[in-house]
Amino acid sequence: MAPRYKVTLTKEERGELEALTRNGKTAAPKFIHARALLLCDAGESGPGWKVADIAEALGITPRTIEHLKQRFVEEGLASALVRKPSTRVPPVTFDGAFDARLTALACSAAPAGRSRWTVRLLAEKVVELNIAASVSTMTIQRSLKKTNLSLT
Repeated sequence: MAPRYKVTLTKEERGELEALTRNGKTAAPKFIHARALLLCDAGESGPGWKVADIAEALGITPRTIEHLKQRFVEEGLASALVRKPSTRVPPVTFDGAFDARLTALACSAAPAGRSRWTVRLLAEKVVELNIAASVSTMTIQRSLKKTNLSLT
């Protein structure tokens, strides 16, 4: 079972959280996290609610509260209130170079026996020429649409 973290707020931290929940200009996620920390406070001036009760009252999951308590104990108040930015970088498969090569291919002469390029033919040729390992017809269509290129 995951370790339980005990939140004990100092008077300064409690005052800061109360100010955040009362000023009326706090963003909703920050407000909910501040309110949850106030309800989790197991110190002498805190109510010390149970995690399940806090989750039900605030409309969030108990897991969120456990993560919030963990961040507060390990990293401090500022880190607990603000969500950590994602470090994951989404892979870019089709970039400007792909668009340029596809446009050049679409502007070239159609294959033998064909009067013009089709999206399906372009997708097959892109894979054949190793421009991309695999590509859907919708990707080809979107790329051509971005460059205002019509196959007709």
